[in-house]
Amino acid sequence: MDRGSIAFMMVCTALVFIMTPALAFFYGGLVRKKNVINTMMATMFIAGTAVLMWVLFGYSLSFGSDNGGFIGNFDFLGLSGVSISESTRGLEIPDLLFCAFQMMFAIITPALITGAVAGRMKFKALVPFICLWSLLVYYPLAHMVWGGGFMGAEVEGGSGLFGTGLYLDSVDFAGGNVVHISSGITGLVLAIILGKRRDYHKNSYQPHNIPFVLLGAAFLWFGWFGFNAGSALAANGTAVHAFMTTGISSACGLISWLIMDIITAKKPTLVGCSTGLVVGLVAITPGAGFVPIWASIIIGLLVSPICVGGVHLIKKVLKIDDALDAFGCHGIGGIWGGLATGIFGVKELAPGVESGAKWDGLVFGDYHLFLAQAESIIVTIIIAVVGTLICAGIVKLFVKKLRVSDTVERLGLDESQHGEVAYPADI
Repeated sequence: MDRGSIAFMMVCTALVFIMTPALAFFYGGLVRKKNVINTMMATMFIAGTAVLMWVLFGYSLSFGSDNGGFIGNFDFLGLSGVSISESTRGLEIPDLLFCAFQMMFAIITPALITGAVAGRMKFKALVPFICLWSLLVYYPLAHMVWGGGFMGAEVEGGSGLFGTGLYLDSVDFAGGNVVHISSGITGLVLAIILGKRRDYHKNSYQPHNIPFVLLGAAFLWFGWFGFNAGSALAANGTAVHAFMTTGISSACGLISWLIMDIITAKKPTLVGCSTGLVVGLVAITPGAGFVPIWASIIIGLLVSPICVGGVHLIKKVLKIDDALDAFGCHGIGGIWGGLATGIFGVKELAPGVESGAKWDGLVFGDYHLFLAQAESIIVTIIIAVVGTLICAGIVKLFVKKLRVSDTVERLGLDESQHGEVAYPADI
């Protein structure tokens, strides 16, 4: 055990936790004032349920011994056998600290989904959906990518796809597949199931509190350094490299979104600035420790026009009401980041990471990593779509309708769902 790495990872764990209330402010500022409490609550309740589920069985299913390349086992139920002084993964930190760090990812990931359904999903439907989704989508994906499953590299004790020894050998440094693509795709599917908000074409749905948006984005930015640098799982050069690529990509995403604002609306906006830095962070997440510094500039500069184009396609062409652009930012940004890792990845980088890149990226003359990244993205999309449909179907059996009534939607979900309003002085 290394005391420096232990201290570093405890700080990173706390930084990632900050991202959940930060997301509540970010999403809360983007909605109309009659739905602020509901939107924030949709994010914050997960900080309770996700922790309990992770401790009871989530960690075990995600990082227990491999079963068929898809899921772990029940070795660590209730965190039984999770050491406070040793690592069974060959790390410089104890297993319990690794568990705590990964627990923060299990909180923030389902919270990202809630932006797609803001203002129209019943809270009593959202709670069981998120719990089921964590069980059927997040834990299996975490295992497949990081826990010795078939989407990563071959590990000791792993069985590969259906026990065949087959592995995709894809890489995901901090959660492009596991966090962003899975939540983004789920948000898109839920948005389709729920349908558009009332008067969607008659209202512009402007953010009600832009300072909230900036506050949330700023703390997301702050926490993301722990999110990505901490994924090195030690205080080492890889962590420093990931820290730097994270800062560069987010800055470039901010700049390129402002340029898109000026091109499309003739004026730079604070919401655009905030959104741009977030998509820059999303895009670098899969490859933060695997791509060169110069590549993070390209990844960040290109993600904003890619996401702006994706949002336009989803909302204007396909007419899908992804309320707060959960898919447009996290799904599309995550897909670009995963593919970009296959383009710019360098196998010599991140040598201390459990599943480093097996090949160099496309620009270095090798196509294998790019194909592995593309295959892993396709698998993630399939799992997210199927899992979301199953979860939504199960919840419908008990609550009948996922969506609130027209009357509740018109009046707002704050008072009807929670008995509270964000701004009592307005009553």
